[in-house]
Amino acid sequence: MRRAGQGSTARNDVLAHPTPSVPPTISRILQLPAAPAPRPRTRQQLQQQIRQYGTRRNVNGRRLPPGPPPPRSWYAPILSSRPPPGVHRSVEEILLCPLPQAFTPHHGSLIDIMLHQLAANWSVQKDWNRFYLYDMPDRIRTALIYYVSKYHESGISISDLRLILLGPTDGELAEYELEKPDPAVLNASIHHLDLTGSAGSSISLRSLAELLFPTAAVVAAEVADSWDAPEPLLSPTAILPNLTHLSLAIDRQSGEGPSWRQLLSLSAKLSGLTHLNLSGWPTPSTTPNAIITKMVSAETGRTVNYGATTVYSHALDDDWSEAVSILKRLSKALYRLEYLDLTGCGHWLPALYKEVDAELTVDFVDWSREWGKITVLRLCSGYYGEHMTPDSDETQLREWKKEATFVEKRIRAQRAGQGHFIIVEKDPLED
Repeated sequence: MRRAGQGSTARNDVLAHPTPSVPPTISRILQLPAAPAPRPRTRQQLQQQIRQYGTRRNVNGRRLPPGPPPPRSWYAPILSSRPPPGVHRSVEEILLCPLPQAFTPHHGSLIDIMLHQLAANWSVQKDWNRFYLYDMPDRIRTALIYYVSKYHESGISISDLRLILLGPTDGELAEYELEKPDPAVLNASIHHLDLTGSAGSSISLRSLAELLFPTAAVVAAEVADSWDAPEPLLSPTAILPNLTHLSLAIDRQSGEGPSWRQLLSLSAKLSGLTHLNLSGWPTPSTTPNAIITKMVSAETGRTVNYGATTVYSHALDDDWSEAVSILKRLSKALYRLEYLDLTGCGHWLPALYKEVDAELTVDFVDWSREWGKITVLRLCSGYYGEHMTPDSDETQLREWKKEATFVEKRIRAQRAGQGHFIIVEKDPLED
């Protein structure tokens, strides 16, 4: 008993007064024995340390981070991950898909919560943080544009888009002695622009074209001092010089809708576009508001239709000449397209495979030349699961799938196994 007590006392003395250690290099030079490994701590020792140092250690004896303990709300289910009821705006209950390879934060993640809050309080954030928004990482800026465009009550405006891509105005930058950013450097890594829900309502395609491709200022030519003097370098006029993915999916419930005429004008400057989303767009027409408008011809004096498409053109006459002409012009401008999303456009799918009579020729959308690089074509209705329409629309959905099948057969017949293989995504309805 005495020896056991003495041994226990000796061990406690060793623990209370540990032998000082030396560096391994010096220990090898002096040929000192290796220090014994520390003995594992028992639960009694851990409890003694907790009583001695307070509750700032966990059950394993590790020191907790300094400061007060985190509030209980951090451990509770994150309710803020769900945006307020007024933030979400449905695109006519159509389930839309994001652009391929786009940065989409995981639902409930910190970035998702942050972007939802920015979109919900965008009217305050765009004024309070106007000097910081354009300096965020590129993928955060592109995601912010998507969130504000889709979830904000009024969508994203052209001034909001300018603020995120270019920063404040020149006057505000000069007031705070800040250097004006170079768009070619600032936006060099931005390849995606998702304006889902805002195209045609809060932002027009004409204003978008003016923002992305501003007119170059006319500078008076100066006489060079020497013939060998290099010409001054002009900065690129494109705000997004490397834009390849564009989404113009619309909300049919608000705004006047997009303009095919403006889209044709914009597409002439976007020859490098490879991915395009036109979900929910109306039937291609340059005069959509003149379907029932008539006019008196100055040559014959008879009453004629003002536009090329009338109320009976598609339903009774099966005339898709104007729609085919517009799509053909679009295909010639966007000849590098590899991905085309036409979700919710089932009412004008016949324009993708119909052949119409033109002047001394037959006009149709050429899927083997202009759009011969397209490998993914989405022709879904957009109604799945909880987005499904009532049973009365089941016939319409089947008709749209039938038209999508006709488009797929037309493309495969034109390419005849020689072009790129194409995937036509349709509704998974039972035949």
